[in-house]
Amino acid sequence: MKILVTGAAGFIGMHVAKQLLELGHEVVGLDNLNNYYDVQLKQDRLNQLIVLPGFRFLKMDIADQKEMENLFVSEKFQRVVNLAAQPGVRYSIQNPHAYINSNIVGFMNILEGCRHNNVEHLVYASSSSVYGANTKMPFSVHDNVDHPISLYAATKKSNELMAHTYSHLYGLPTTGLRFFTVYGPWGRPDMSPTLFATAISDGKPINVFNEGKMQRDFTYVDDIVEGVVRVLAQAPKPNPNFNSANSDASSSSAPYRLYNIGNHRPVELLYFIEILENAIGKKASKKMLPMQPGDVLATYADIDDLNQAVGFAPHTKLEDGVVKFVEWFKGYYENRK
Repeated sequence: MKILVTGAAGFIGMHVAKQLLELGHEVVGLDNLNNYYDVQLKQDRLNQLIVLPGFRFLKMDIADQKEMENLFVSEKFQRVVNLAAQPGVRYSIQNPHAYINSNIVGFMNILEGCRHNNVEHLVYASSSSVYGANTKMPFSVHDNVDHPISLYAATKKSNELMAHTYSHLYGLPTTGLRFFTVYGPWGRPDMSPTLFATAISDGKPINVFNEGKMQRDFTYVDDIVEGVVRVLAQAPKPNPNFNSANSDASSSSAPYRLYNIGNHRPVELLYFIEILENAIGKKASKKMLPMQPGDVLATYADIDDLNQAVGFAPHTKLEDGVVKFVEWFKGYYENRK
């Protein structure tokens, strides 16, 4: 198939594009290579892809309406994986307009491109952040998520609503995947694994928010990729049992689905730091800080629906995944010095 992967220079985007290429698909990778974080890291990820047969890269911003219209008309994609977005909870507090431009305007352009060019299935990144003030654990896609606590979360919830509208009005099959704290090789430098690994390696203190008493459903990137690829191959159909009088938030009378994609094993942040210390071979100096605005105390994915739909079952233990991450981290950043 001919597949568009947006955010192809991103962490998850690179890994997804690589797996699709290995399966024999033609992949057009799109990214605007913005400077939200280290552009060299993005370029180095792309360098892993451009040597592979079947891959083409286009530097483009999904918020550019005209360019996106022309792209969809000229390329005639069969399926689309939208992983381009302005990420980060804390950054959204200081730079809200960046999230509207990329996550709302950009996603609108993706939906319009799919609608007008007969795309068979759109898979897009949502986030565990949409659960916001929810405290019922584990987080379930069947529960309402109407109380976001960051603009980033609000834009991801908006994506889900926008996708449903297009599924309902135009019959566009859409699947939203709520990612839970993805980590692994080529990870983002603004996320805790790389931030912690860098500080520990350099002998500097790490910032530990809420005294480390937060839980995260850390999910290894290879498990995430397997789930994304499986979902992409299975376009949703209308739920024949959908009851509008007692509606289920995860499905619809339209070809629309939402799934959690996580490890289903939340761990306390201090335990994650301990595993990281062991893998690096060095103890961390911890600077204990209060809870940050926009953060949630815990994330915990109920993945039963995804398991039933496509057989998704993460198999990478945190201890093993962290070792693989540290091996990459040491090799990559040592070579850049």
